[in-house]
Amino acid sequence: MLFELIAAVVAGVAVAGLAMGMRWLSRGLLPKWIVPAAAGLGMLSYAIWSEYSWFTRLTETQPEGVVVAWHNEESSFWRPWSYYKPVVTRFTAVDMRSVQRHPNLPDQVMVDVILAARWQRAARVKVVFDCAGGRRADLVGANVSVADDGSIVGATWTALPADDPVLAVACKQS
Repeated sequence: MLFELIAAVVAGVAVAGLAMGMRWLSRGLLPKWIVPAAAGLGMLSYAIWSEYSWFTRLTETQPEGVVVAWHNEESSFWRPWSYYKPVVTRFTAVDMRSVQRHPNLPDQVMVDVILAARWQRAARVKVVFDCAGGRRADLVGANVSVADDGSIVGATWTALPADDPVLAVACKQS
């Protein structure tokens, strides 16, 4: 977040410098207020660009095999431009390279799910999806384990809607 602030200030100074140059070239015909207005416009433009591009910048750097299953778009009054085009604030991805199936339970798949949100560190969670039963179990906590027969012990299963996008990606046969 500190780098974003520094980048916004640098953008403001750069655009203000251009405005100062234009004012000098016009021999003072442009009004004085154009310099701080240009600085503000430069910082605002950078902030808007950064908000809209973070999702693309982050997903493009993911390794092959990481599939974005879901993303959340949001509009808010402090970002009035987001009513025209909502901003992606968080997403869920499935690391298909981590797919594991137990031969005794072929309808269940264990994968790493990546939870990412703007201004937060991404979290990686091991999750087991029951593709036939339409449910999932998060493998978090000290009491959760996988038994020798492949069954999950100590986890709470959560029912998912049939159209859940993360379930669809995780259960997709490769």
